[in-house]
Amino acid sequence: MTEIQNLSSYIDHTLLTPTATSTDIERLCTEAIRYEFCSVCIHPRWISLAAELLIDSKVKVASVVGFPFGTELTKIKAAQAKEAIFAGADEIDMVADLAAIIEANDDYYLKDLMAVKKICHSMKPTVTLKVIIESAALTDQQKIFACRLADNVGVDFIKTSTGLHPAGGATIDDIKLMKINAPKCKIKAAGGIKTYQQAIDMIQAGAQRIGTSSGVQIIEQFKQDQNK
Repeated sequence: MTEIQNLSSYIDHTLLTPTATSTDIERLCTEAIRYEFCSVCIHPRWISLAAELLIDSKVKVASVVGFPFGTELTKIKAAQAKEAIFAGADEIDMVADLAAIIEANDDYYLKDLMAVKKICHSMKPTVTLKVIIESAALTDQQKIFACRLADNVGVDFIKTSTGLHPAGGATIDDIKLMKINAPKCKIKAAGGIKTYQQAIDMIQAGAQRIGTSSGVQIIEQFKQDQNK
């Protein structure tokens, strides 16, 4: 396990509950700075507060678009992304249109991805775009379709899950499948990752980012194990 010494740098410290308050966001940002997480991932409502709290740190601000169902019209997703970026977001986690993936509707799916990518990649500096495909709810054929088209579009990351779908979250097999079928994209594992061993397993399978609301717990477990 010691080969991954910078585990904190993989973690998007996440708080996407609708009942989160400003106090919760302040705590999240304080933890992110203390543990040197890659980013905080929050609802758009809290972007400006988080950006202010993190201004003198290396922690990025990530926010969500089309969350959690991905059913918004394309122009709404693009507008959400633009507003989030102007509020201070460094990264956008967008939920893909799942119906388009399930039906293999490449026209709609590509239109959705390209519209939000255009917003993100037109910024200076470029804003990272992660596309959530809710992999646990898809067949392998549907995952391959989603990954190959996202890879062709040139999104930055493909992300497994919102963490809210009843079908489940990230799996090792899905990370490996995504890695093979989207070789130009990075992979974000999210959904159900609560232990450091799960996080390390995802990274070893090919994930470059871990989305979790258990970041503090994961790092504390990791430190305890390393000190044995």
